Amino acid sequence: MKQFEPKVLQLHNYEITKLLNYTMATDRIVGIDLGTTNSLVAFMQGESPVVIPGEDGLNLVPSVVALDEKNQPVVGNAARKYLTETPERAVYSIKRLMGRGVDDVQEELKYFPFRLAKDLQAGEVLRITLGDKTFTPPEISALILRQLKRNAERFFAAPVTKAVITVPAYFNDAQRQATKDAGRIAGLEVLRLVNEPTAASLAYGLDKKQNGIVAVYDLGGGTFDISILKLHDGIFEVIATNGDTHLGGDDIDNLLITIALDDTLGDLGLDLRRNPEAVQAIRKAVIEAKIALSSQPSVKLDVELPGGKHYLREITREQFEQLIQPVIDRTIGPCKQALKDAGLKPEQIEEVVLVGGSTRIPKVRALVKELFHREPHTDLNPDEVVALGAAVQANILGGGSEATENMLLLDVTPLSLGIEVAGGVTDKVILRNSTIPASATQFYTTQIDGQANVAIHVLQGERELAKDCRSLARFDLKGIPPMAAGMARIEVKFLIDANGILNVSAREQRSGKESEIQVQPSYGLTDEQVEGMILDSFDSAEEDFRQRQIIEARNETATILAALDKGKKSPAWGHLTTDEKKKIAKMEKALAAVNNEDDYQAIRKAIEALNQGSTRLAELMMDTAVSTALKGKTMEEADMGEGPTAPHPMAKAEFE
Repeated sequence: MKQFEPKVLQLHNYEITKLLNYTMATDRIVGIDLGTTNSLVAFMQGESPVVIPGEDGLNLVPSVVALDEKNQPVVGNAARKYLTETPERAVYSIKRLMGRGVDDVQEELKYFPFRLAKDLQAGEVLRITLGDKTFTPPEISALILRQLKRNAERFFAAPVTKAVITVPAYFNDAQRQATKDAGRIAGLEVLRLVNEPTAASLAYGLDKKQNGIVAVYDLGGGTFDISILKLHDGIFEVIATNGDTHLGGDDIDNLLITIALDDTLGDLGLDLRRNPEAVQAIRKAVIEAKIALSSQPSVKLDVELPGGKHYLREITREQFEQLIQPVIDRTIGPCKQALKDAGLKPEQIEEVVLVGGSTRIPKVRALVKELFHREPHTDLNPDEVVALGAAVQANILGGGSEATENMLLLDVTPLSLGIEVAGGVTDKVILRNSTIPASATQFYTTQIDGQANVAIHVLQGERELAKDCRSLARFDLKGIPPMAAGMARIEVKFLIDANGILNVSAREQRSGKESEIQVQPSYGLTDEQVEGMILDSFDSAEEDFRQRQIIEARNETATILAALDKGKKSPAWGHLTTDEKKKIAKMEKALAAVNNEDDYQAIRKAIEALNQGSTRLAELMMDTAVSTALKGKTMEEADMGEGPTAPHPMAKAEFE
């Protein structure tokens, strides 16, 4: 399958690009992948989707939020250090908690160092305690979205207020509503929620508008989706979807963490489960090991434990694959069900696309090949493909371009929707895998003579009994004129918009009495809560911006001081004169002195002075590096470089 050739923006072209894009930025709609592990923002540049990098030059913004020492939020790579240093002030994988209640998340909280607010009531939206503040999952997600928004505004040199945001195909109504709430809190008008596998298909299949049947296998950090799509003359129609919103790379990490914790308890007598710092150190190590095992035959874990002891363990790829087999096997059932729902056999699938960082694992790719009897596509970066597709959909909604003018995206609802009827039975009004937008109407009547009110209980799920389905909302149709049982004729209408958000209305036809509700699912936020959060963000905007400037300046200070320290240890330092060394030392001391102050302009001024004062050192270091690299080599050898080295032999698992 042909696909877009994504472009990567280069920071050294930043100022030129700003000028070129300034006039294009009006009403610019961006595409956002709000991920469990990483998040991205992209837009359509010409005929190709483009990922916008952050200030650090990286496309991926880790979905990590922390509070610094001054209780100011820090997002992305800058927040990662807090996971091991002060885990009680940091949160990650918040997507797994979106739109969920206390009872839903007990399993996740065994592994995450999250502290729930102590005063939570049943049915209330979750609140996570960071430091001495509390945040709802949508508020934490909003901080990530706000960072992506700033990245885009920095690139365009103009405000960005509209976005398409992707969600797992199997997100339920509560989770979708929570995502929309996060967008509103971040100051974004969410024009559309797009299912992640559908977005990925847009990125892969747009340029040729290819006809055929495509399966999108999406295994991310916290969710798994499988979607079957039919591509026909520019129409992307989802014909079946399935998945698991509690399955992903985090489960593999948690499995390895559990093994490490059991090892330390059994061999050393150390119970580290209540030691957040140790758990996060182990988590960091196992994630690095998991990534390395995609390209190496074995890795060695080496984690420093309390008391100066070390946890050492060798893991081979074969052992790793045996350990994770039960986790990845959980994707088989949804895949087979999606094929059954679509009325297809694996041989009829013409293309298979891989999405999500966890699909880099060789065992996962082998499983997909076995399931669908063909090699899956791995042409595009699985971490970026969803954001690229979101940018395509954003372009379509914005009026399109030559590349997207004839495109149409038809998505589906992943779960059936209905109401509770007599006896606690579920009556399905809109069936799962119905194409959205969708609407359906059913007629009901009363059970009791003179009944004046009817309670409407809206449900989501596939079970036959209401108690086994998810409760989305309850409302009453009141004021029905007294009639004999069975005489009233009550029309209940379900309407799902293009985002998968549900509206339900009820009307008694004889009297004209009616009532309606936009479903605010359990564990969602009320309009008043969302509006309050938005107003809070406005009230704090100036101070938030000032704090961000200070944080950015301090981050830059850390970078330049680390580079200077490296320079002092290099041969180039010996080529400087005594006066030059004294001047650099003086400027270094001046920067260190102002770095703890809250005056970002003073910090910037000191950074610039040290940058200029150390220019000759940087030039000497470059000259030294080049001459060292080329020493004893012909030009041809220098161009080719050295071959790969053999993997280092690993020791057996042990403790010291």
